[in-house]
Amino acid sequence: MKVIVIGPRGKMGKLITQTAASREDMQLIAGIGPKGRDYIGQDLGTAAMLGRTLDVPVVDNLESVIDDCDVIIDFTTREMSMKVLELSAAHKKALVCGTTGFSEEEMQRFHKASEEIPMLYAANTSKLVNIMNKLIETVTLAVGNDLDIEILEMHDQWKKDAPSGTSKEMGEIIAHALGKELSDIARYGREGEVPREKGTIAYHSLRAGNIPSSHTVYFGGMGERLEITHHSYNWECFARGACDCAAYLADKKPGFYTIKNVLNLS
Repeated sequence: MKVIVIGPRGKMGKLITQTAASREDMQLIAGIGPKGRDYIGQDLGTAAMLGRTLDVPVVDNLESVIDDCDVIIDFTTREMSMKVLELSAAHKKALVCGTTGFSEEEMQRFHKASEEIPMLYAANTSKLVNIMNKLIETVTLAVGNDLDIEILEMHDQWKKDAPSGTSKEMGEIIAHALGKELSDIARYGREGEVPREKGTIAYHSLRAGNIPSSHTVYFGGMGERLEITHHSYNWECFARGACDCAAYLADKKPGFYTIKNVLNLS
C-alpha cells in the first residue's frame, strides 16, 4: 500500500510516518507540508525527525503526487483537511482523517465524499478508547436513564478544540443509546448556581502542560458511581491505529467507514 502522510512535522504526523515506515505492508511515497515551511524539499525521514532518511520527498503540493498513492493519512487542521478531502475525492483516493473540530456541515462533506472514495473518519484511533466506547454504550443501554452522566476530558495546552472530538463521540454514543440527540442534552461547564438538569450530559474540558489525552465518563447514582476511564501515555497508540485504519481500506469500495469497522466492534 502506497501512503502519503499529511503534516509530517506535526505531533501525529511524525509518529504516523515512523509507524508506516516500520510496516512491511506500507510504502511511504510522500509527505505534504504547508507552503512556506522550512522542511519542504527535505527527505521525509529528516522532516519527521526519524533519525534516518527514507528516500521520500516532502512537498507542498498534494496534487503533484496524489496519483501515485493508494491512501492518504491526515491528522492536521480543519482547513488543511478540507483541502485534502477535496483532492482525495477528485482523484478517487482512499482517505483516513483523524482531524477533529469539524462543523456539522463539514462532516456532511466527508459523508458526501464517501460516495466516491473509501473514507474512514476517526476522532480517536486508539484501540482501547474504542473498546471504552463499547463499554459506555453497554452501561447506558442498561441503566443510563437512572444515572447522572458527566464527561471529563484532559489534553495538552495546544489543543484547539473543546470539548475534544473523542468526548463528543462518546456523548453521541450515550445520547443515541438514550434515544436522544447530543445537541439537545449536552451542557458545557458550570458557574454560579447551576442545578443539575436531569437527563443531560455535562462536559468539562481541562487543558494543561503536555497531557496527551485522558477521558473519563462518570455514571452517578445515589450512593454509588461508575467511572470508565482511558489514559494515553503518549500518542503512539493513535499513530498505530491510524496506520491500521489505512491498511483496512486497502481493498474497500467507496463508503464511510469508522474505527468500529477496523476493530470489528458492532
